[in-house]
Amino acid sequence: MTPGPESGARFGFPAGFDASAGFDAPMGLALDEARGALATGDVPVGAVVIGADGTVLGRGHNAREADGDPTAHAEVVAIRAAATRVGSWRLSGATLVVTLEPCTMCAGAIVLARLDRVVFGADDPKAGAVGSLWDAVRDRRLNHRPEVMRGVRADECGALLADFFADRRTAARRPRGGPPSVRAAGPSSKLDDGGVA
Repeated sequence: MTPGPESGARFGFPAGFDASAGFDAPMGLALDEARGALATGDVPVGAVVIGADGTVLGRGHNAREADGDPTAHAEVVAIRAAATRVGSWRLSGATLVVTLEPCTMCAGAIVLARLDRVVFGADDPKAGAVGSLWDAVRDRRLNHRPEVMRGVRADECGALLADFFADRRTAARRPRGGPPSVRAAGPSSKLDDGGVA
């Protein structure tokens, strides 16, 4: 059964949603969300928050470019939607499923929302804060430490990101409207006095 965008449909998980039931279907929803970020030029990362009974509580994708908001990461968008839906900032019993390992900001939001579990697809060796570069969510000094599951549909999650960045590099190499114009910096130029032309 494929749930609608906000249907709250269940994935056939029993009450008390057990991690052993698998996270392929919820990761599929997160991947769908990630693809939604492509329309606005945002990095394709998607997330869903799943309640203890398997209900979709919130979903989101990166919207930094779309919203002009540096905090509009997929995880934060999904956590905000879930908190709004349940009417509380405390998301105990819920699981965040995200296509890319969360950064430090998102790891902090996961801990502060009291999520029970974070499941992610691709590792992020450059900014990952759930085991790759840092392990912010399992720091023993914190009062809440969620369970972590990594590598769910990792190849698919990683390929979406790799394709996005390959396309951006290709676009950056294309000439835009012909050769750039060259302006001579003569004595009257502001560049002579260290100013910006």
